[in-house]
Amino acid sequence: MKCVILAAGYATRLYPLTQNFPKPLLEVAGKPILDWLIDDMSQTGLIDEYIIISNHKFAPIFQSWADLKFKVQSSKFKVLDDGTSSNETRLGAVKDIQFAIDQLHLDDDLLVMAGDNLLDFSLSHFIRFAKEKNATCVMRYYEHDEARLHKTGVAEIDADGRILSMEEKPANPKSNWCIPAFYYYTRQDARLIKKGIDSGCGVDAPGSFIAWLSTQTTVYTYEMPGRRYDIGTLESYEAVKQTYTGPTT
Repeated sequence: MKCVILAAGYATRLYPLTQNFPKPLLEVAGKPILDWLIDDMSQTGLIDEYIIISNHKFAPIFQSWADLKFKVQSSKFKVLDDGTSSNETRLGAVKDIQFAIDQLHLDDDLLVMAGDNLLDFSLSHFIRFAKEKNATCVMRYYEHDEARLHKTGVAEIDADGRILSMEEKPANPKSNWCIPAFYYYTRQDARLIKKGIDSGCGVDAPGSFIAWLSTQTTVYTYEMPGRRYDIGTLESYEAVKQTYTGPTT
């Protein structure tokens, strides 16, 4: 299984911290955000390659970080430069995933995630769930705050946890189930990303492909057993630095 990490954004809401430095490498509790995610996944023994998709501005910084972190196992980590150089010209998350597939000729199950989120539980639970279902799976959490529902992916779920419908940043949310940017694509469904793009699914938010895919095949949801920390603003970053201690369950 390959792990694809989305890190081609410019994090303009975190300026000046991220004006010349990528958000996923900001430190929390003594190490970069990406280290927390990768160290957790490495313990599962299920990931044979990590692929980080960056923009042209930050790719050299990610490469320098990777050279130090993976100096013993450099073949397990690749940094891809998607060629974009500004927030206005970015490809969007869905096109970045397809870019990685095309560049590296990927044909495998994919664990896809945003590189700027932290979890207080291990992703191993989600991976085991997805493998048991043998289907594309996403994580979900219940959101009480209606204002926050307008800013994320929201899905309708049936009694078995399957997605009935999903919409990114809905004006009128149909449920309180939010879908964060952690996805497990089966090999077969990863092959459909290009078809989804060609069919007109949104490309900026990574959940847009899941919203389209759930109309084509079964997509299961896994209820998160803990909390996700979304670092989007200077205030949220400072708050996370004060409270985060790593995955504990």
